[in-house]
Amino acid sequence: MKCIIQLIYLLSACIVSSIHAHPPHRKDPQAVASKQIKAWQKQYHEYIFKTLENRTSGCTKDKLQYRREWGSLTPKDRIDYTTAVRCLQKKPNKISNTRVPGARTRFDDVIASHIFQSPFIHFSGIFLHWHRYYTYLYDQLLRTECNYTGPQPYWDWTLTYKDPRTSKIFDGAPDSMGSNGAFIPNRTATFTTAFGRNGSIPPATGGGCVTAGPFTDYVVNLGPAVFEPRIGSRTGLDYNPRCLKRDVSLEFANHTKPTDVVDLIGGGSGNNEGLEGFSAFLEKKGGLHGSGHFTIGGDPGNDGLWTVWQGLHPERRYGMVFGTGTADNNPPSANVTLDTKLNFEVLAPPITVREVDSTIDGPFCYIYL
Repeated sequence: MKCIIQLIYLLSACIVSSIHAHPPHRKDPQAVASKQIKAWQKQYHEYIFKTLENRTSGCTKDKLQYRREWGSLTPKDRIDYTTAVRCLQKKPNKISNTRVPGARTRFDDVIASHIFQSPFIHFSGIFLHWHRYYTYLYDQLLRTECNYTGPQPYWDWTLTYKDPRTSKIFDGAPDSMGSNGAFIPNRTATFTTAFGRNGSIPPATGGGCVTAGPFTDYVVNLGPAVFEPRIGSRTGLDYNPRCLKRDVSLEFANHTKPTDVVDLIGGGSGNNEGLEGFSAFLEKKGGLHGSGHFTIGGDPGNDGLWTVWQGLHPERRYGMVFGTGTADNNPPSANVTLDTKLNFEVLAPPITVREVDSTIDGPFCYIYL
């Protein structure tokens, strides 16, 4: 799922010997940043455990669930997870085929929910809140409908930013999330338009069907869709069966380095104390959200980044709201408040921003390790 840790990049002072004119020693900035990850993660953990120390109801220490990086899971947990995902991909859909003609499975319900809400949940004041609960609902479906009992995994981009194909997630082993797609040569760039923004996605290292791992026979039913969900030719909701494709991009992966996360949380957003600056910097062109998408052509999670950002200064980073509930306020909509309701179609009843503000309150009780 994503890199979740705040980084602070510390530049080391150069020590010049008065005897030997050696050039100054420069530490690898990525190594320095990666080392700092553990310190910030420790601070975040200390906040969570201290907060739960004397709790006797709601989210307590004994109920806390641990979200773990994919590579840290046991092979059994990884296989159990993909088995549960495949289970959802076989269960019948609950959303009406009048609304979503292409839906065939419970997994399609999850995808359709995101397609329907896309005009509201990007470049808006509910981007982070909506995706936090969306990820939680997906986790709950795996547990309640497909009997998954292991940790909810995430993908730490920074561990394999040089080449994600070397990650345990994408190495194509039985306990992976599948391989890269088959390489298709002589392709041209894909041009996209969404939210009033134009983009060009250059061909990368794959492009074809996933060739190894547990999802080689998975049939993708919905999409592709970029922004507005409609029924009609290639607009996301019609039945469009095809293989799962993947095109791992080293170019976009290079924007998910530890130092890129530093720019997000450590000050590059300008007003990094405010949720608006944090969210805008995360979603900007070349930012971590988009780069995570286009590294694999999938949907990255950003909840871990936000969770640690909140946990480092909890006294002022909880309860923050900004903006409106539509992308770039187009069409104009009401300002987001803590009582703004978030919608999830057939996945769950609406829930308020207030209820999803903390991962250890409301319906939640989890921590990122």
